[in-house]
Amino acid sequence: MRPVSLILWLLGAQLASARFCMYIDMWNNKTLPARHQTEGIDCVILGFADSESFLPGNTSAPFMPFKEIRALFAEKTKLLFAVGGWSWSEGFTKASKTDESRKSYAKRLNESMHEWGFDGIDIDWEYPGGRGFDSEEKKDEITTYPLFLKDIRAAIGPDKLLSIAVPGKEADMLAYTVEKGKEIWDTVDFVNLMTYDLLNRYDNTTGHHSSLKGSLATVEAYKKRGLPTEKMNLGFSFYAKYFSTVADKDCSDNILGCPLAPMEENGTDNGASGAFTFAVENMIMPPKIMDLPIIGNGNCGLMSRGKCGNGTCCSSEGSCGNETDYCGLKCLPYYGRCNGATAATSFLKALADGVTDEKDYGHYYWDSDTKLFWTFETPDIMAKKFEKIVSGHKLGGVMAWSLGQDSFDWRHLRAMQEGVKKYNASLFNF
Repeated sequence: MRPVSLILWLLGAQLASARFCMYIDMWNNKTLPARHQTEGIDCVILGFADSESFLPGNTSAPFMPFKEIRALFAEKTKLLFAVGGWSWSEGFTKASKTDESRKSYAKRLNESMHEWGFDGIDIDWEYPGGRGFDSEEKKDEITTYPLFLKDIRAAIGPDKLLSIAVPGKEADMLAYTVEKGKEIWDTVDFVNLMTYDLLNRYDNTTGHHSSLKGSLATVEAYKKRGLPTEKMNLGFSFYAKYFSTVADKDCSDNILGCPLAPMEENGTDNGASGAFTFAVENMIMPPKIMDLPIIGNGNCGLMSRGKCGNGTCCSSEGSCGNETDYCGLKCLPYYGRCNGATAATSFLKALADGVTDEKDYGHYYWDSDTKLFWTFETPDIMAKKFEKIVSGHKLGGVMAWSLGQDSFDWRHLRAMQEGVKKYNASLFNF
């Protein structure tokens, strides 16, 4: 039997309080808000642990101490750890294959959860059943995925939380069938809809990566698959995405729907697309950077508080070098040499001159100098999503990826806090 406190939290949307979940990721955790700035967040998910870590013979540990995370949020905030993610989901394929492997994996997860002190687990498998090109070899995952979740639920028990992160694009929802949906939804406490990255490097033309229209389509797709709206958390993104358009094409008169350049070579990301967060290191203006010293240890950037020397370039990863990855499109200007236009300077132009698509409610910009198309959401668009989707469809809550990515001024965090407050007030007055 579940504790009354947990039942009340899970039924929050029905009891005049929506879930407000926030991911903290391991790549953007150096600058996080103080406790007084995290008001309203009642669910924090630490991501990620490599899915391989819980297979026999492997080990894992949180990238932040539990006490350090706990200190940033209200005492009753639930803390979960996420397993998997875009690069670390291969272990799920191995773990889910047999009854023995599923139970062994679930046991390891449960042991880690208790050892680390967390309130639950978030499974971020990207994606069970494959992504179309590999769907035949992963077809069995459509059957084993619900069984995998059931074994995790059995291992952690009813008094701990189990959530999943699910794809936003319908083409990636291969494991979330009408036939299997109920098994999945009944097993988990809530579902984090990744209603972002709806434009990715597999697409051929420009469009929005997290628009109101696209997010609503995701909600409708899961409703068709039987997911109760009270278990849905609508996803928001604290970052902008960019894509290179075809070099000889002028997109000025038709920015949305303009042809994209190839984003891959032999199945591997070729560097023609990427993302910029709304973190302080990406938003700070150049005059504040000029006086930084050359630190000479191979590191660079605002967070390292130094520049590259000897004519080398500073990469987006914050290290100095001379290769294309350091000096090309993803080079960070002001911290060293760059060969030509950069995404970093284009990003600042997109922030200043971006426009809102009033039809589909997405924010975008095309830079004619760099041939980069930018797509991101603004606080105004987020407010519209709360009105039309969260409130309009009575969703159980919201989530965002990820907290540290908004560190410049926390404007997207504040937009979510305001949206949750208004939504809760409407539920209370219903």
